[in-house]
Amino acid sequence: MADIVDTLSDAQAALARASETLGRGVPVAIPTETVYGLAADATNPLAITRIYEMKGRPRFNPLICHMADLAMAERHAVFDPLSRKIAEAFWPGPLTLVLPIRPESTIHPLARAGLDTVGIRVPKGFASRLLAAFGRPLAAPSANTSGRISPTTARHVADDFGAKLELVLDGGPAVVGLESTIIKVEDGTIRLLRPGGLDAAEIERVTGLPVLRSESAGATIEAPGMLASHYAPDAPVRLNASTVQPGEVLIRFGAAELPGEAQAALVLDLSPTGDLAEAAANLFGFMKQADATGAASIAFSPIPATGLGEAINDRLQRAAAPRG
Repeated sequence: MADIVDTLSDAQAALARASETLGRGVPVAIPTETVYGLAADATNPLAITRIYEMKGRPRFNPLICHMADLAMAERHAVFDPLSRKIAEAFWPGPLTLVLPIRPESTIHPLARAGLDTVGIRVPKGFASRLLAAFGRPLAAPSANTSGRISPTTARHVADDFGAKLELVLDGGPAVVGLESTIIKVEDGTIRLLRPGGLDAAEIERVTGLPVLRSESAGATIEAPGMLASHYAPDAPVRLNASTVQPGEVLIRFGAAELPGEAQAALVLDLSPTGDLAEAAANLFGFMKQADATGAASIAFSPIPATGLGEAINDRLQRAAAPRG
């Protein structure tokens, strides 16, 4: 089983242990404000290969590269004025920008899946301190088996990977609970590649420009989280449920009771008060709790598609998609 090291009780010891492990080319699970990430040196091809192998992740699916700050990011990617404005407004935070890679960047092509672009994020909290201490970018997809439910606690990570993983840094439950929002600026337009923990309306507010949604999501993999089937539990997922089937787990929203709840194996409420931020923070943890019951299926009541609801519904649609 992986060692779980508490970053809250002794941050300096955790930084030293993590930096040493990463320096050997070994992935480390790290806490971020979005979800827990499986981090490795983005300049080391062996370390990156270990991420893909541990997750069972297809090599055509690029990895987000995390930076300590904007200055580090600018050493690896080319920022147009609009991308820089967005970065200055929302970093550190749950936003990833897909940018042209600088020819002199030391980020290995394996981390970019061979693309001439790179997805970059500046995280908050302990992850930022680790990046500053390590001094190099960290490729860090979510710390879970590829295609499965993303982890929001250190225990989720340890239970998933077991002895395959050497070190998990425990920073407590993830605050946001959804992966980052991914955008790409092209010819002065902003395109949403993946909705996430930053409401696209906030980007529109800061820039005064619309955030365009892609009509062909999943057709071309430009960033993580674009595969049609993703974030999936073992049990089939049923969306926009209006009734509950016997023995099913119900995950509802806003304290709205559904007919048949009395026969449910378990009833969970993402947010009894209808708070989408609370719902986002609870989503993956509740999916894991529901899956652990062994129920034949998991039903979700309707969730508004506004604000963070856009990202929640994106995750649920991918969780419910046919699995290859």
